[in-house]
Amino acid sequence: MKKNDIYQIIRENRSLFWSVGEANLKHISVELAVETILSYGDEKSVKALLSALGTKKVAAIFFKQTSRKRCNYPPRTRHYFSLYFRKYA
Repeated sequence: MKKNDIYQIIRENRSLFWSVGEANLKHISVELAVETILSYGDEKSVKALLSALGTKKVAAIFFKQTSRKRCNYPPRTRHYFSLYFRKYA
């Protein structure tokens, strides 16, 4: 995985990162990108994320985020990707 791959995915999904200024897009963490794209992205953006990072790495980030006391994923998204990653990761 290259930082440029994630940056390219963020640029292609700019509307999802509306609260981040243009100059700060390069400073978005991989964890935030994963959370935002899994929660609000479409099928194309999720597929690009999985191919750029790999299913196992995205699953590890997802399960780390969902194991915390406070979870920002919507309930349906959390349930769907829990099932998906348990099967494919």
